[in-house]
This record gives sequence, C-alpha cells and structure tokens, in this order.
Amino acid sequence: MFLAEFFGFFSLSALVMWGFLMAFLFNIFVFTLDVKRKSTLMLSSFILMLSYSATDYFFTWISYYNTTYFDWAVHDLITILCLGLSYKVIKVTTPSFLYLTLGLSINMLLALLMHVDVFINNNTKPWFFWDAYTFGVTINDFIMIVALIVDRDFLGLHKLKSKVLSLFKKPKLKYNQ
Repeated sequence: MFLAEFFGFFSLSALVMWGFLMAFLFNIFVFTLDVKRKSTLMLSSFILMLSYSATDYFFTWISYYNTTYFDWAVHDLITILCLGLSYKVIKVTTPSFLYLTLGLSINMLLALLMHVDVFINNNTKPWFFWDAYTFGVTINDFIMIVALIVDRDFLGLHKLKSKVLSLFKKPKLKYNQ
C-alpha cells in the first residue's frame, strides 16, 4: 500500500480520473479535426472516462454501502463489455483497444485476487501482494491513459499478439504432385 500511503487514496484516484478526462477531451479534439473519426477511439475514451468517474472515491463516498474489490472487478467487466459493444457497432478499432481490454482485464484479475485475500481469506495485515496490486493497477491505468492519447503500439503488444497467434496457426501443407 506504499502508493496509497504516499499519495493518499483520493489524490491518486483523482489523478487517474483526471487523466482519463484529459484523454477524452483530447480525443474529442482529434475527432472534430476529422483525424480519427471512423474508429472506436473517442467512444473508448468516453467509456473509460465514464467508468472511472463512476468508480472514483468521490462517488463512493456518497454511496450507501462500502465499495469492495469485487465491485471494482464488476465495473471493469462492465467496461470491457461496453468496449466490446462499441467495437461491434463501429467495427473499426485502433491500437489502443488492445491496451484497454488487456489493462482492464489485468485490473479485474487483480481486484478479484484482492477480494479473495481480504474478504474470503480475511487477511487484514498488509503484505507484498497489496503493494503489487496498488502498483499494478496504477501502472495499468496510466498505460491505458497514454494508449488513449498516443494511440500507437508503444509497448509492442500487437507484435507480441501476432507472434503468439502465429504459433497456434497450422502450417499449410504443400503436396508434391
């Protein structure tokens, strides 16, 4: 929980929410310039901004029940489903789409593991995984923000995906006749 203690919960979540808001505003600007009009980029940034605004600590303060890690995992799943729906509607995606779905999937898995650790195993003492969770989610969030702004394959995930998928393709056999 080093990051949470250093920054505080509110300021770290506010920084991430502000980053998604700025990415959305930047993509509105790009959309109005007609640079990336026929892709999921603006809609994806809107979905992420809306999702992170809905799960921000400010909004959970006015909630009538305490938010759990399972709730955050469900929010991530709903966000992934909304991104998938936007892809099905528009049918043209951008390089950031893989970064968003992978980042949200990792965040969802980490939140589910934290839920198991805290609420099922009743662990109350901080240990290494809690810091790994905080760093992992924060780094994923910042990578998704950068992916929405630069919209490039800056970590080489698309190349890695192509190489992994090519390993599972069956080679076509040529017959000598």
